Amino acid sequence: APMANYFAELNENNVVVRVIVADENFIKSGILGDPKNWIETFMDGSQRKNYAGLGYTYDKNRDAFIGPTIFKSWVLDENTCKWVSPKEKPKDGKNYDWDETIVDWSEVKSN
Repeated sequence: APMANYFAELNENNVVVRVIVADENFIKSGILGDPKNWIETFMDGSQRKNYAGLGYTYDKNRDAFIGPTIFKSWVLDENTCKWVSPKEKPKDGKNYDWDETIVDWSEVKSN
């Protein structure tokens, strides 16, 4: 039996609207619409950088699925195609959250 593969359906803006398990021939058959709207995705991220999720964007130039960014200031790491903070998180053992208003890490005080 053919191995099941994961395919992400893209809308007209290359945004993932669903991910299904399907055989490649089933996708190519056109039963689910234009096969060009379906891109294979891999659970382990071995190809296309990241496993596709709802709301991810498929970037054709990078051949990568890129998740939505939470913060406007964060930048895309070209190697991983994941969003990273513009400043490194302090490594002093304290808890920090990103604060977009100051565009820096802010210590989380525990009660």
